Amino acid sequence: MVAVAKIPVRMTVDEFLKWESGEGRYELVDGEPRAMAPASPIHAYLQNELGSIIRNHLNAQQNGCKALANPGVVPNLLSDHNVRITDLAVTCSPLLPGQAVVSDPVLVVEILSPSNQAKTWANVWAYTNIPSVQEILILRSDRVGADLLRRSPSGQWPKRPVTMVGGELELESIGFRFDLSVLYAETNPRL
Repeated sequence: MVAVAKIPVRMTVDEFLKWESGEGRYELVDGEPRAMAPASPIHAYLQNELGSIIRNHLNAQQNGCKALANPGVVPNLLSDHNVRITDLAVTCSPLLPGQAVVSDPVLVVEILSPSNQAKTWANVWAYTNIPSVQEILILRSDRVGADLLRRSPSGQWPKRPVTMVGGELELESIGFRFDLSVLYAETNPRL
């Protein structure tokens, strides 16, 4: 018989980071552990492919920035009760032994699946409360497309993202451009 970890009703970030959840992955949303379903194959492919593309770019730049898959990030708003797990993040801060969450991400990437739209967008808006975040990229998993939120030089976020359905995507936060359709080439995308 497999022991099932009891899911606490309410937790702080410190409690969550020490919690032995057993099987599965969780994020902490407003003090409540929320289970995360496994990624679909296309979701996982896009996450891996974009992570590789960004990693290669960052390595060529030799600027000390790193791409991280599935890191925990803590929004400033309700920071004692939130650890969100993003698909990808880029940080230019040193990675420290024992570090539980990524500090100072400059770019956050989420992959939007039809079944998780509300949760993903709730996380996206939470990421806007992290002072270091300059851009948030939301990739579509059901078709070629992305939404991009970019913080203005005055620190403001736009009311709505810029939507793209192909073409060149520029990530100013890491000084990088790439063809969005190339990312989707192996996924049998719909335009």
